[in-house]
Amino acid sequence: MKVLVTGATGSVGGRLVPRLLEKGHEVRIMVRDPARVGGRPWSSSVEVVQGDVEDPDSLHPALAGVDTAYYLIHLMGAGGDFAERDRRAAENFVAAGQHLRHVIYLGGLLPEAEDVSKHLASRAEVGEILRAGLPTTEFRAGPVVGSGSASFEMVRYLTERLPAMIAPKWILNDVQPISIRDILSFLTLALERNPAGVYNVGTSPLSFKGMMQEFAEVRGLRRVIVPVPVLAPRLAALWVGLVTPIPNRLAVPLIEGVVHPVVADTSRARRDFPEIEMLTYRESVARALQQTTKNAVATRWSGALGSAPAFELSQNQGMIRETRSYRTTADPDTTFDTLASLGGERGWLFWSWAWSLRGVLDQLVGGPGLRRGRRHPTEIEPGDAVDFWRVERADRPTLLRLRAEMKVPGRAWLQWETIPEAEGTQLVQTAIFEPIGLAGQLYWNALYPIHKIMFSAMVRRIAELAAQEAAR
Repeated sequence: MKVLVTGATGSVGGRLVPRLLEKGHEVRIMVRDPARVGGRPWSSSVEVVQGDVEDPDSLHPALAGVDTAYYLIHLMGAGGDFAERDRRAAENFVAAGQHLRHVIYLGGLLPEAEDVSKHLASRAEVGEILRAGLPTTEFRAGPVVGSGSASFEMVRYLTERLPAMIAPKWILNDVQPISIRDILSFLTLALERNPAGVYNVGTSPLSFKGMMQEFAEVRGLRRVIVPVPVLAPRLAALWVGLVTPIPNRLAVPLIEGVVHPVVADTSRARRDFPEIEMLTYRESVARALQQTTKNAVATRWSGALGSAPAFELSQNQGMIRETRSYRTTADPDTTFDTLASLGGERGWLFWSWAWSLRGVLDQLVGGPGLRRGRRHPTEIEPGDAVDFWRVERADRPTLLRLRAEMKVPGRAWLQWETIPEAEGTQLVQTAIFEPIGLAGQLYWNALYPIHKIMFSAMVRRIAELAAQEAAR
């Protein structure tokens, strides 16, 4: 069967694609930036179409010739009025997909309360739009537990970093988490079924406090959690943003979604999909931790964020380039390996305090800062988030280019090229900046003295580290 997958750069979509390929399906993916999937192991096995649900004209080529599509898009992390954008996107998809036989959509469980969070209400509205206009199966799920998922990472960092914590009383509310493995099973099996409306899916109800306590037990930790009748969701989200890698703009809707109990009747899903033996929350945590420990995180929440309109490096008038080079005795492959390990826990090799300060300043103005880290300590693919950078090109062993997603008055890149020589490699590092207006020019000029020291030392340290690795 020929299937379209939207949201293939997301945590769920990026894992669904190889599942569908294993089942023998012909898969087409629609992405705004094809470069963001270029390094995936399955990228050569799928048809890649550039498109955007917010651009109606781009949907027709993506949908042509397919009769089943996965709608795995929500614009929660994109900023602005995401609910309105999600509404228009769903309407665009319905208008362009009138020929579709089946749409499979992943939404969220709904609480019975009247004041449903904006995030969950938006997810439900998208489902209603799809079901009203197209034959649709909608799976409504609670927090997804899997290596790299935002919900799992929030629980993991809070529990691992805080031996004792004061938490809002609504952490006693029950939710229904679900393993990423089981979500993928439902999505895959639905392809073999007729459109069937809404399914609620999830494990046995468990409070958010219970989720943290069970996580601690699996990790062999002892934690004290004291609920108190204070801490509004937005205040709690600020705390989450300080303690975990989850940015405030993502933490707020996640937290608002558990202010009320989110428990639903899942009997219909269990009846119609008896072949799925769902993991318990504890089993899901153990599997996720195993993947994290093995550095086998296939997708990560940060892979879908930074979803501002895509741009790539081009030769535009007024661009500023600062190029520095350094010779190393290492070969290009070893040099590239060193480049590919920058960021995350390894850091940026020089003036770590300055990078940390830049990350904090970026967070204060709404940027990602350094908290996103990286998906894997050494592997790197186009589309990966690396702290406040996004991998734009990763052409082993010749070129690595990072695109800045920090808040700056312009567009910025950091690029390295490896040029083989008789006795090693010439490493060429280029900082590129396209200023926007006078603010951009002032920003670059003000930082030039710092850049001169920092970038000169960085290329030298990379070359030296590569030589050390080669000598081992």
